[in-house]
Amino acid sequence: MDTTPVTGLDELGRHLDDLVRDPAIPVNAKLLDDVELQLTESNIPLLVGRFLPKLTTILKQYKDDPAVIVSLTVKFLGPVSFTQVLSLASEESLIQALDSPAPAANILAMTVLHKAAASPADAAILSAMPQLVAAFLRRWLAAPQVEVGQKGGKVLCDLLDIDCELPLPPLPSAHNTPRTELVLRKAPGQAKLWRLLFLEKGPYMFLLALCAGHHPDTSDARQLSLAQGRLLRILPRLTALNFQAVSRSAFTAPTAVHLTNGHDDEALHAGPRPGEGLLQFAALRMVDKSDALMHLSLVDFFEVFVSLMRVTEHSAYKLETLRAIVAEAVAEDQVLKEALLSLPDRTVEEEADDLKRWLREVMPGEAVRLAVR
Repeated sequence: MDTTPVTGLDELGRHLDDLVRDPAIPVNAKLLDDVELQLTESNIPLLVGRFLPKLTTILKQYKDDPAVIVSLTVKFLGPVSFTQVLSLASEESLIQALDSPAPAANILAMTVLHKAAASPADAAILSAMPQLVAAFLRRWLAAPQVEVGQKGGKVLCDLLDIDCELPLPPLPSAHNTPRTELVLRKAPGQAKLWRLLFLEKGPYMFLLALCAGHHPDTSDARQLSLAQGRLLRILPRLTALNFQAVSRSAFTAPTAVHLTNGHDDEALHAGPRPGEGLLQFAALRMVDKSDALMHLSLVDFFEVFVSLMRVTEHSAYKLETLRAIVAEAVAEDQVLKEALLSLPDRTVEEEADDLKRWLREVMPGEAVRLAVR
């Protein structure tokens, strides 16, 4: 164990006490930085009880950019469990942090929520806080800062991983794709977050509204593109976790704004269809492909998605659904079709033939172009 003393602790304690009494006084950023640089896995547990309650108290009433305070707080949060944090920070205070315009506050709240990915029981506790989950989804998709979006995507994927009720998948056949790259959980979860997000109409339609452009926070074209890109980045992992949950829904998705703003009725043939899930909405209905950057994001999504489906557990339903999605997507998108067909040429040599075989299953009409050596 590291027994090197941490200098500045007494001074830090006095400064935090002053901030608790009057959060308007200037923060001694250098003092906080100096102490943070000395913190290690060995000494943090000894100091958590002394400093974390003061830091959380300050953050609840601090009005300026809390970046320096948040950085030190995140460091102290390391060994603290989700339920322990909830004893210091209420659901309301976490929602307040997520609603803050300060990205540091958003990251702090997401760091707390990420702790619920430590166990299925913690994820279940979070699922009982639908307002907090909604605030998290809104901030993840509507934050203009890239780092907030990246953090939110990681948090959501890990939460849904630990909460997934399906048995662990078999080891993938590809020798260079270990199971740990597909799932984190060591046992099936309780699926309470899955049910909240995919089987309850309110949260599910809220998520889709944000990505369809029907929410005020994503009505701006730039922010809508960010939200859609964030969903596309996590969707392959969600399909690997629970393909059926992501590809089926009892709720019909909203029509994306690009299909209703200035388009004639004929364009609506590509609108949402009953029974389709989040996967079909994002892959086929959500993106305005006249936006060149969003079209590239969609192509990137399909490359990752189709490749990943090769190393996840196979089923007749998965293959049938995948074929239908790809066939519809490439029907009027030659760029996407060529990108998928060229995947074997852009992978490592030992994977190329397996990928060609898989593409022949997914795109049977292109079998001649995908001959295996």
